Amino acid sequence: MLELVIFDMDGVLVDSEPAITQASIESLKETFGITPKHSDFKEFTGMGDDKFIQGVAEKYGKSYNENLKLRAYEIYTAKKNRVKVFSRAKKLIHNLYNINLKCAVASASDLVKVKVNIKKIKLGKSIKIITTENNIEQKVNRPLYIITGTDVKNKKPDPEIFLKAAETAGIFPENTIVIEDAISGVKAAKAAGMTCIAVTTSFNKKVLFEAGADYVVNKLYDAFDIVRNIKNT
Repeated sequence: MLELVIFDMDGVLVDSEPAITQASIESLKETFGITPKHSDFKEFTGMGDDKFIQGVAEKYGKSYNENLKLRAYEIYTAKKNRVKVFSRAKKLIHNLYNINLKCAVASASDLVKVKVNIKKIKLGKSIKIITTENNIEQKVNRPLYIITGTDVKNKKPDPEIFLKAAETAGIFPENTIVIEDAISGVKAAKAAGMTCIAVTTSFNKKVLFEAGADYVVNKLYDAFDIVRNIKNT
């Protein structure tokens, strides 16, 4: 029985890939004087921001340190107007609660970046954000469980982050759907034993099915009918 929907954040709820890519480029340029291309980052999409920046730094023969990511986050936060919310993301989350499903976000990014993105969505006061940081009592009407890259040891495609999200929400993996956009995220969801809906914001339909997605949609809200039908079966 379906009880929980877990969202990846970047590329699913918010169109943030251009923003974090540009912030990473600016961080690398400040530090090393190099100017990577946006396409340099593509293969590291969904693997967490450490790997996202590290992989590109190493392409240019530079050594990675965490300050590169922290500086990219500073730029990302200062220029949060670059981050765009996908159409009907807010409506989708509220409608999932309306059909008595729990919701969670499992993002490989750090909490500081996830908070910026959540604020951009403007979910409203009826949804209570629950993180490992705030330790809020979970018995609230509409809890949104947030698991980030700092809450797990292993990054996607390892399933740890999705298993952690399900555990935090108190739901078995087999009763969970993941909505993802990246190859690594799809693989992580399937490794966790969860159903996966993929959105074609970062990769095409063929690639996402090859990665193991059970369903592929072109627009985020198209996932609602799939989720509702699964819940009702």
